[in-house]
Amino acid sequence: MSGIALAAATAVGAVLLVAGFALGRLAARRGARTADLDLGTPVERATFHTLHTASLAAPPLRAGLTEETARKAARRLRPLLGTEALCLTDRSAVLAWDGPGEGHHRDHVMEQVAEILDSGRSRSTHSGCADVDCPLRWAVIAPLTGEDGVLGALVAYGSRESAVLVRAATEVARWVSVQLELAELDRSRTRIVEAEIRALRAQISPHFIFNSLAAIASFVRTDPERARELLLEFADFTRYSFRRHGEFAQLADELRAIEQYLALAGARFGDRLKVTLQIAPEVLPVTLPFLCLQPLVENAVKHGLEDSVNACRVTIAARDAGAEAVVTIEDDGVGMDPAELRAILAGERPTGSGIGLSNVDERLRQVYGAEHGLVIETGLSAGMKVTVRIPKYRAGVHRGTP
Repeated sequence: MSGIALAAATAVGAVLLVAGFALGRLAARRGARTADLDLGTPVERATFHTLHTASLAAPPLRAGLTEETARKAARRLRPLLGTEALCLTDRSAVLAWDGPGEGHHRDHVMEQVAEILDSGRSRSTHSGCADVDCPLRWAVIAPLTGEDGVLGALVAYGSRESAVLVRAATEVARWVSVQLELAELDRSRTRIVEAEIRALRAQISPHFIFNSLAAIASFVRTDPERARELLLEFADFTRYSFRRHGEFAQLADELRAIEQYLALAGARFGDRLKVTLQIAPEVLPVTLPFLCLQPLVENAVKHGLEDSVNACRVTIAARDAGAEAVVTIEDDGVGMDPAELRAILAGERPTGSGIGLSNVDERLRQVYGAEHGLVIETGLSAGMKVTVRIPKYRAGVHRGTP
């Protein structure tokens, strides 16, 4: 079962169970806000409040288990269970406490939690409080788990022993664990994307920077003004390409970086490089994965000029295709053997220009689905045409902060 499917299944089980557990409490504690809402039967009202409360607890948990996120989540989870007090811990300390009794209970929590950190099983026990006036007489301790095992515990305090509370707290702890696993998946995905972008940057930096600076240096004496302009283009291009934040960018930003790249390549190759741009203005705001077009243009220049003594025309087009923007990058260079291309895209030749092609193809498929990988038409001495189809709207795809 996928992480998302697991989250959905566990969340539904947890909220339905807790809805039944919370029904009596919510029905007995009808506030003015509940009375004003026409939500049908008491069960329907309880279910609505349970789902709403769970939805408020999820966002902080999706950021991982810290003191801040635990504090925000505990404030929502205690009403979800209807307990007198609730605390969340990691493996070494109490992260958050919500409700009364913190002053004379907090110091003993980790002693009670220690057993479930080893066993990974929920348990119920006397709270151990000697204060006869304290309402926290019973504690249910449920593990919070992740890929690396038990991460901490959810401790729910009640006034008496309750089998229903044991099961409800266990289910809510499982739901919390799913949110923490999703947070780890998000972090893993971010690390993968960052690694892929670092691979592209590593490809850009060695030969491109050296060749660009060499080309600029050649104009310092003969044409100082052009050297100055090229230095500014170089600075802007490297600043954009090596920016630290943002998984996505607008097509307009990507095209601007490509223009800067081509200006620097033009300084090196002179009249041998001819460029045609055909851009529909309406697709400029479309969002796409950061740094996914420049490697394709670099590949066109490499195979059109570096591997040939002839002139080369690179044509970059972006057109509106209804729900998608279609970008094509075409060159009339030496082309490539289709069998070699298939090996590159399959990751069997992860060197040279293959880093850019396979990297971009994989990132597009991860973001948009398998049907949105690169479409490449090529042959020996037949040039190359790369087509990228970018959905204009896709959940989770939005422009990052540069």
